[in-house]
Amino acid sequence: MRKNIRFLCWFPVMLLAACSTEANLQQIIGTAAFAPVFEDCRPLSSTEMVFNFSTDVSVVSLNFEPALEVKSISSGSEVRVNFAQPLAEGIRVTAYILVEDSRRNTLNVIVPFRTRNDRIPALVINELRTEFSRPRVEFVEMIAREAGNLGALRLFIASYSLTKPVYEFPPAEVAAGEYIVLHLRTLNEESVDETGSNLALSPGNEAQDTARDFWLPGNTKRLRRTDAVWLMDQDDRIVDAVLLSERADTRWANENMAQAAAFLARNNAWLGRDGTTGGEGWIPSPLDAVITSGTTATRTICRDESVPPRRQAGNWYITATSGASPGRPNDPRRHL
Repeated sequence: MRKNIRFLCWFPVMLLAACSTEANLQQIIGTAAFAPVFEDCRPLSSTEMVFNFSTDVSVVSLNFEPALEVKSISSGSEVRVNFAQPLAEGIRVTAYILVEDSRRNTLNVIVPFRTRNDRIPALVINELRTEFSRPRVEFVEMIAREAGNLGALRLFIASYSLTKPVYEFPPAEVAAGEYIVLHLRTLNEESVDETGSNLALSPGNEAQDTARDFWLPGNTKRLRRTDAVWLMDQDDRIVDAVLLSERADTRWANENMAQAAAFLARNNAWLGRDGTTGGEGWIPSPLDAVITSGTTATRTICRDESVPPRRQAGNWYITATSGASPGRPNDPRRHL
């Protein structure tokens, strides 16, 4: 039996389950009802990760691609795997694990994940384009406030999904002050992710030789004038966020945006327009968001780089016509 499922955390999973055969059909049904269920997995450190199951299991076989040397494997509902050597930060690995419970029910799980990265730098979202006009595509620009590695950092866009990241960054060493641009479409087949030291590698439209460019494949709308954008690390902590609304209404037009606003407030990732919160259970309204009315393909939503970054609307403005600056500093003098 094959099913496609998705973790409660952030790993896409393909799961294959096989139950032992018994002479009596009733016995098969009874034991199958208690077959182990795979719940999630998470890297705990550069040398340890955990696979969680609904019941105690023992590992029959475990392989990784690329191959990794395993030092030890525990049994139980929480299967801990220790590696012989520290793993590189944020690399993509696929685990093939076969487990068996006390009733001899077996479960085979194939799960891709990224290794632990404890060097994700402090980042701020700095500029966004929500409107598309060929060849100008939507983008999210960030600034690294310190050196670090982007591997396993995830970017979420509420209109795309509240639980599934729109992009997961590959390993890439960044310097303090470096501009990072995630282009939300790819119109030029030669556009490539700049994960190494050559920031002039990608020839795509608006790729800057002094900024690090990444590209989402396809030609799909992924960011809107009313939206929420946030960056999240492997521990589900929000690194930075911005809340957008096309109109200064008192209520969100749909439940998805209300949930996104509540999520950001609950994680102290967005403040009210006055720089405070409304207390426990407070949900930012569109009045607390960055008002995006007037943004176009050349009038982008910019953070004022001349003031310290704060998670509130007062840090943001709509640039003047032709003021878009992906991969370059924003000019606060060019207000709409």
